[in-house]
Amino acid sequence: MDTTTVATRANRLSKYQADPVKTVILASMMGTAIEFFDFYAYGTASAAYFPKVFFPQMTPLLATVVSLLTFGVAFVARPVGSFLFGHFGDRLGRKKTLVMSLMLMGVATVAIGFIPGYSTLGVTGALLLCLCRFVQGIGLGGEWSGAVLVATENAPADKRALYGAFPEVGAPIGFFLCNGLFFMLEKVLTPSQMVEFGWRIPFWASAVLVVIGLYVRLKLQETPLFKLAQARDNTTGSPLREVWRSNWREILKGTFIMGATYAFFFTLTTWSLSYATTALGFSHSEFLLLLMGAIVEFAVLIMVTSVLADRVGRKKKF
Repeated sequence: MDTTTVATRANRLSKYQADPVKTVILASMMGTAIEFFDFYAYGTASAAYFPKVFFPQMTPLLATVVSLLTFGVAFVARPVGSFLFGHFGDRLGRKKTLVMSLMLMGVATVAIGFIPGYSTLGVTGALLLCLCRFVQGIGLGGEWSGAVLVATENAPADKRALYGAFPEVGAPIGFFLCNGLFFMLEKVLTPSQMVEFGWRIPFWASAVLVVIGLYVRLKLQETPLFKLAQARDNTTGSPLREVWRSNWREILKGTFIMGATYAFFFTLTTWSLSYATTALGFSHSEFLLLLMGAIVEFAVLIMVTSVLADRVGRKKKF
């Protein structure tokens, strides 16, 4: 994109008022942080507590395997959420789909905190757990892609990587807050109390975070790019069909690349917690602290690489 193209694009968008930078950053980053807080709460609970709560009738090894399989249910649902919310995001707008995805994730997460264990509901409890986990996956699939769109469509042409990094930073923030809460609970409550009710507290706490996130999201305006598309009547009634017809190769490549990336990521953040506390002798609180340290480095590197990406992009243009 040369300087003339950038100037033309800026002139076209100038009549469509954009949100202040702080609002865009806060709304995209906070929403993603809340969604990932919810998502990671399940990951931590499935590795440390669900085997005893929902699968006590099995051997410890099998209970852990089945518990982690319920964690994997969301990875089947996330592409569904991406397609679903991406489709309606191009039809109805970014703001509406972001609000819906946050509400969907919040309701499913809080519901998990109220599901009775095996001693009360038997296998039905595990089935309800899988259902809520599937809904979580749909919510996160719609949330992350939508938040990145809101950030980048409000960004100046030379800072799109930086703006796009803020929703990404929401992931480690959510991870840090979630594991930090579990860490504090582990220090205050006994192991039996954690299994009995302590693991439910982060899921209940999600309700407060979702209310705050909705308050911020509802103050957002639609992005200037989407307003421009509406003004030109350049939206389509079947965006999913159109994008699949013209970009199916890119969709498949992106799906498998991200699938491989997250296989490694959640092996290190979820499975490792189970392995470290059962095979290596770490306590839950000790390993949660190690994970929190690693996630800080994760957040810093996201910001550093985004700044470098914008610098490289500017050099290539000029």
